[in-house]
Amino acid sequence: METVMTLGNVNGFLIDIDGVLTTGDTAIAGARGAIELLKTQGFPFRCVSNSTRKCRATLAARLDNLGFDIPKNALFTPPLAAVKYMKESGKHRACLLTTGDVDRDFESISIETDSTAVDYVIIGDAGDRVTYASMNQAFRCVMEGADIIALEKDRYWMASEGLSLSAGPFVEALEYATGKTAIVVGKPSKEFFSLALGDMGLSAKETVMIGDDIFTDIGGAQASGIRGILVKTGKFREDVFEKSTIRPAAVLNTVGDIQDLIK
Repeated sequence: METVMTLGNVNGFLIDIDGVLTTGDTAIAGARGAIELLKTQGFPFRCVSNSTRKCRATLAARLDNLGFDIPKNALFTPPLAAVKYMKESGKHRACLLTTGDVDRDFESISIETDSTAVDYVIIGDAGDRVTYASMNQAFRCVMEGADIIALEKDRYWMASEGLSLSAGPFVEALEYATGKTAIVVGKPSKEFFSLALGDMGLSAKETVMIGDDIFTDIGGAQASGIRGILVKTGKFREDVFEKSTIRPAAVLNTVGDIQDLIK
C-alpha cells in the first residue's frame, strides 16, 4: 500500500461503488470489511456512484446480494440529481437514452419515446442502446430546442468483461454535433457532491471521497473542497495516474486498506 496521509479531522466518507466496492457482480476483496469498519467506528458514509444502468432500488438490492449492508437512502446516483434539476427548472418532458431499469428513477417526469418536442435529452451509459437511430433521435431533439443533461461524463468504466466505454464519448458527440454544452449532474459536478454532503450534514473539509477514477472521483472531489483517496482497483491505470496533474491525498491498493488510516 502507498499512502501520503493520515486521516485527521475526518467525520464522514463518500464512496464510489463500481471499481471500489464491486467489479461487475463481484465484491472487491476487503470492501465489505471496509464498510463494516466505517459503521463500527461510527463514520457516516454515502455511496456516490455514476452508475446509470440500474435504478436506485436495484442497485441497493445488488449490493445486498453481494453481502453489503447499505440502505437505499445511502445511495446517491445521477438520476436523483437529474430529477431534482428538472423539477427546479419547472420542465418535465425528456428523451431518455439509457439502458437497464434506470428509467424507474424517472417515473415522476414525462419520458417521450417518439416526439422530439422535449425539454431535455437525458443521456447516461446506454450500452447497446447507443445506435445511429437513438443518437440521431437525441440529436434531433436538441436541434429542436432541448438541452442536454448528462447523467455522467465518464470516459470508461471497468465492467466484468473488461474496460468499457461509458457515457462521456457519446455526450461529447452530441455536444459536437449540436454546439450545445451538456449539464452534468453526476460526478464531478459540485451539485452532486453537495447532495450527499447535505444528506450527511457534513462540510466538504471534514469529508473524504474514495474512488477509482482520478478525474471524476478525485478531481471532482477536490474541486468541491473534498480530499480524495484513490484506489488501485476498478478502472485505475498506473499510466493514467502518472500522467495526471491531480494528486490524491492517498493511494490505496484497495478500499480495504482504509483500516490502516483510521486506526
